[in-house]
Amino acid sequence: MTAQMTMTTTERTAVHTIRLILGDQLNVRHRWFSETDDAITYVLMEVRQETDYVHHHAQKILAIFAAMRDMARQLREAGHKVDYLAIDDPRNLQAIPANIDALMMQHKAAAFEYQAPDEWRLDEQLYQHGRCKQGPWLMVDSDHFYTTRNQVADIFAARKQWLMEFFYRQMRVEHQVLMESARQPIGGQWNYDHDNRKPWRGVPAEPRDPRTLHDHSALWKTIVDAGVKSFGNPQSDRLAWALNRDEALQQLDAFIDGALPHFGDFQDAMSANAWRLFHSLLSFALNVKLLNPREVVARAEAAYHAGHAPLAAVEGFIRQILGWREYVRGVYWANMPGYAEKNYFGHARPLPRWFWDGKTKMNCLSRSITQSLEQAHAHHIQRLMVIGNFALLAGLDPAEVHQWYLGIYIDAFEWVELPNTVGMSQFADGGLLATKPYVSSAAYIDRMSDYCKGCHYDKKARVGERACPFNALYWDFYQRNTATLARNPRIGMAYRQLEKMDATAIAQFQERARELLQDLDSL
Repeated sequence: MTAQMTMTTTERTAVHTIRLILGDQLNVRHRWFSETDDAITYVLMEVRQETDYVHHHAQKILAIFAAMRDMARQLREAGHKVDYLAIDDPRNLQAIPANIDALMMQHKAAAFEYQAPDEWRLDEQLYQHGRCKQGPWLMVDSDHFYTTRNQVADIFAARKQWLMEFFYRQMRVEHQVLMESARQPIGGQWNYDHDNRKPWRGVPAEPRDPRTLHDHSALWKTIVDAGVKSFGNPQSDRLAWALNRDEALQQLDAFIDGALPHFGDFQDAMSANAWRLFHSLLSFALNVKLLNPREVVARAEAAYHAGHAPLAAVEGFIRQILGWREYVRGVYWANMPGYAEKNYFGHARPLPRWFWDGKTKMNCLSRSITQSLEQAHAHHIQRLMVIGNFALLAGLDPAEVHQWYLGIYIDAFEWVELPNTVGMSQFADGGLLATKPYVSSAAYIDRMSDYCKGCHYDKKARVGERACPFNALYWDFYQRNTATLARNPRIGMAYRQLEKMDATAIAQFQERARELLQDLDSL
């Protein structure tokens, strides 16, 4: 729900106004900042409400706080009035509504404004808090997304399934991105995904990491001393994430120049020897709004027209932003509240303890989780086809899986993470978002990575103590869900293979799966 009131410019500046900037609204080019006004105070706040609602990776907390402080600096230097509530500020009541009330009194402000939050809980909190206020309480747009909150729902209003490809094509036409004519895509195809599934064998070399390193050891000490709990490696003396627009633009330049030409070929590849490969790592900068998606898409499209990057690479990258990112946001707003409670299969197992330390004998999961703990980042295939794949096959509680994904990844904000986890990864919405469960045996992981080399488990064996757990769990998943999945045309091949297995083989992998599921911590 949202609260909106309209005020003229004269009315707004006649009284002192507080304008709230949330930690993922760090866009210095927002319309708010086009002029300075002594009757407006901009407020940013570091609050336990936001550090504690889920268990967060240390780098996520540190990077958001550091970027918020950098934005406050930029606003002050531009002549704006700023009141910054640090995590250890004695005035800080550690909750957004309480701080708003205290600051309104302190500044003798009669009006309050805020940008539309991207997460339902904050949108609802600010709406409910504003309902009882006497003075003007205004919400404005964040000026960030291509679509409105409800646009995706409107597009799919008469459709049973919300296929991203249908939405993506509409977006391409509406915004004339990679189009040959008004309705004809460049190259005659909308999607080059089938060209973008190559494993990486070391050539071409992974580009250098172009990101600026920051020493925020002092800020990290402040955070720890304030009692904030977290997990993962903070890397506080060498924090690599972009903390302002200039750094984000430099990172975008480096990606376009050095990585985009190879991004398409290897976007699904995984390697123990190169955790970044050719990925942009721009999702954090995009999601806290240091960058606008339009400028990122425009830069990629320009690289294609200049002959710098092939169409398959550019289309694949643009589809993630213009297509998938906007699409999952629409799915989120159409299904909140309540989407996090979806549990189509009724899965209820707790996360194995190695989700928090990476100490498992399964090399692919150990590599992916350890990387996530060290870097606060993993790319989409590691998240979907390694970690998420295991979680679904093992029947882990999708709500717990959601909380883990939301906490561990630096780019994870609920509007984008929740549909990706509950819908795409765990199929917990029953197929609203994904057309099939995204599961695989060890064969897919071996094809797209070098993780199986030297692993404790045998990638080819289905049964036996050293058989890769993915194999028995894969077949057991389909066997136990025959009633709900067998008619799905996208997974018919799996059931045709099951039909060819004899009863003894089926009983063996079921027994192996039961053994694995009884003690996931020991894997």
